[in-house]
Amino acid sequence: MAAAATTSDILTPLMTRVAGGDREALRQLYDATSAKLFGVCLRILSDREESEDVLQDVYVTIWRRADRFDATRASVTTWLSTIARNRAIDRLRARGPLAYAEPVDELEIPDGADSAETLLSAADDRNRLHGCLSELDERTAKVIRTAFFEGVTYEALAQRMDAPLGTVKSWIRRGLAKLKGCLQS
Repeated sequence: MAAAATTSDILTPLMTRVAGGDREALRQLYDATSAKLFGVCLRILSDREESEDVLQDVYVTIWRRADRFDATRASVTTWLSTIARNRAIDRLRARGPLAYAEPVDELEIPDGADSAETLLSAADDRNRLHGCLSELDERTAKVIRTAFFEGVTYEALAQRMDAPLGTVKSWIRRGLAKLKGCLQS
């Protein structure tokens, strides 16, 4: 089974499409990154309305300059965050040296992404599961992978394997029992 896609794996192709003028890709990029970029703007400006204005400028800049993104120099998230940071600082400087912003009560804005701890735990769980699956005989591992990772029904699986439904269910039940024992050890 392929490893889970990283944020970079998802965003880099979107940037390529945005650079080619794909408006749908820009919408998808916005959906995936706007919360994080809004947080960058808000931390610098401490003003929600002004941060929203700057965020709009950020995505206009992304639309116009997407062709300048170089994946060998930075991740998409880093590149976008840099644009947001620079636009917010520009806005802050435009206020003048004596400008004062009211503090924002809540600067923690969830971006919807899993925490690093969650991602590491999931990777560890995935590695343990793959290790335990490799200890099963080939047929049992295949039926479990097909049923649970591909979402194939037991009936369809029995047809694919040219085996009685009850037999396939038994293979899966015994295999899951072995997996449980392996994962608990």
